[in-house]
Amino acid sequence: MHTPSSRSGPFALARTLAWLRLCAIAGQSVAILSCVTLLKLDIPLLPLMLGVCVLAVFAAAASFRLGMPWKVGEGEAIVHIAADTLVLGYLLYFTGGAANPFVSLLLVPIALSAAALSIAGVSLVAILTGVAYVLLVPYHLPLPTLGDKSLDFDLYVAGMGVNFVIMAILLGVFISNLAKAIRLQQGEVQRVRERALRDEGILAIATQAAGAAHELNTPLSTMRTLLPEIRREHATDNPLGEDLDLLEGQVERCRTILREMVAFGQAQLSQVPERLTLDEFVHVCLERFQLLRPEADVTLTLEPGAGRIALRSPPGLRHALINLLNNAADASALNESAAVGLRIGIVEQWLELTVTDEGPGFDEVDELGTLGLSQKETGLGLGLALAEATAERLDGELAASNTGHGAQMRLRLPLRVIGDHA
Repeated sequence: MHTPSSRSGPFALARTLAWLRLCAIAGQSVAILSCVTLLKLDIPLLPLMLGVCVLAVFAAAASFRLGMPWKVGEGEAIVHIAADTLVLGYLLYFTGGAANPFVSLLLVPIALSAAALSIAGVSLVAILTGVAYVLLVPYHLPLPTLGDKSLDFDLYVAGMGVNFVIMAILLGVFISNLAKAIRLQQGEVQRVRERALRDEGILAIATQAAGAAHELNTPLSTMRTLLPEIRREHATDNPLGEDLDLLEGQVERCRTILREMVAFGQAQLSQVPERLTLDEFVHVCLERFQLLRPEADVTLTLEPGAGRIALRSPPGLRHALINLLNNAADASALNESAAVGLRIGIVEQWLELTVTDEGPGFDEVDELGTLGLSQKETGLGLGLALAEATAERLDGELAASNTGHGAQMRLRLPLRVIGDHA
């Protein structure tokens, strides 16, 4: 399939030419038959209709080609223009050549290519149409007349008027569509650039985190060694003993977190996904989240039958969900609430993980994954950025919305990517 970024430039030009070709076939057929039946002009009907049929065959082949997944290059787009120019020149040859009021239609390929091709491509198209026009000046069959010079002039003026309307419609409608396609491409390039900057920031923070984890291991080991010594020296001091118990627990918790960081880093490097059911995945995530935030009141809604779905869960998915739950707990706490909702279901071929809170909601639901936009007074503000990066890596999406009594984050992931089809 063509990606959004490929639907501009040569591809957009080829697609525009395909629509123009269909309009040209219909318009040329009506014009030829009108000249023969209504105006009674003695024009070569058979050669003209043969040219229209050739254009129709090429239009069918070009439309079939545009449905293929192969990229449309600039050279191929120029070949399409050359074929259209050749057929138009053939038709003009039998209808007066350069004296035909519709000869200015040769300018349309130049105008269209100027919005989609490089300077070299536009120059080549201009040369093709210019050569066609120059050849039509000496080489053509003269237009038959009606026998009255005033009628012939009126017919010529009428043809120029029709040609003006056609040119105005073509230039107004189709060039605006080409410009729109180019703007969409520029927007996609800008989004890719922003994602690259975000991923670069995440990578820098991850590098610093790895170094910090390595450096923290030494002081934690020292504290773990000294705390039992302090306990033995003050064995009769019960209040101090309770504080030492708390410190030992916190030290062990820090060591556990560091071990999990190392394990997570190794899993990311190995790129080996976990194989488990959706029910098991949710249970592990909630168990981990409740250890981090025991005060949170999580309400789980799991669609019947969805828990048995087998997953190939990448290492970052669990952390993405935990980050969303943690952000929801922070948001609810702003309104003195501990409620966090997690709804899981299957919509067509998508796994949807929806996290809700009872916080103040979002002021602006936009650019959630950009570093530095977090309004939280605590934390690093990286939860949404990491979750969004994980969603994009799995061909999914992260969407935010306000529910009226809080905010909602919906993580959608395609089952074709994370489902365990084995």
